[in-house]
Amino acid sequence: MTTTSTMTKTSKAADTPSTAGPDVYAERVASGDWEAITQEVNEYGGALLPQLLTPEEAAAIRALYDDRGGVFRSTVDMGRHRFGEGQYRYFNTPYPEPIERLKQALYRRLLPIARDWWGKLGREQVWPDTLDEWLQMCHKAGQTKSTAILLKYGEKDWNALHRDLYGDLAFPLQVVINLNNPGVDHTGGEFLLLEQRPRAQSRGTAFLLPQGHGYVFTTRDRPVESTRGWSAAPVRHGVSAIRSGERHTLALVFHDAA
Repeated sequence: MTTTSTMTKTSKAADTPSTAGPDVYAERVASGDWEAITQEVNEYGGALLPQLLTPEEAAAIRALYDDRGGVFRSTVDMGRHRFGEGQYRYFNTPYPEPIERLKQALYRRLLPIARDWWGKLGREQVWPDTLDEWLQMCHKAGQTKSTAILLKYGEKDWNALHRDLYGDLAFPLQVVINLNNPGVDHTGGEFLLLEQRPRAQSRGTAFLLPQGHGYVFTTRDRPVESTRGWSAAPVRHGVSAIRSGERHTLALVFHDAA
């Protein structure tokens, strides 16, 4: 079970060796079949990841939502902004240890996919080898606000189809983790992808995420091959209406906001 110290904020970098032992979060990320994950995200724009958080860790992160200290920098009411219905909160930095460690480990695994996609689309590959270096680039460009999000949905809440772009610099992949047990804690709340395919009808995908598992998906578009070469297919994501219960989601975005 996650200890209190694991969930508190720390000023140390996440890749600093922990006195608690091996980096279990990096091990969980590495346990995925990354060849199959890459094929899936190349084909559909999204792919299921292995279990990244235990039920106990998921519950500990859910419990942070009502914190009125310095864990979060801002709260957004989706209905007020016509983003859907529900609420989400942006984490402050430094992040709780599981979030920072997962972001570091996932960035390393997603970087080859990002570079491959931009190569196919003839775009400049601007991302360095480490997340810390990349975030420094974001900060120098004026994108200094943290972007890890804890979302909370109740009955009839939903998230409109959108893309998480916060400035000129963006990483083309992001990850969402369901912190509740679908079918037990909530019904409905499927994760949605809608892809606008070149010269064709749009394609939708709906996926019910198991508790603690990650789902990687494209931030804004992905390369699609045709007889004329590679073109970019815009993709938006959202969440279907919660029919009963409550759903919390952890969203990991790999670029900071302006």
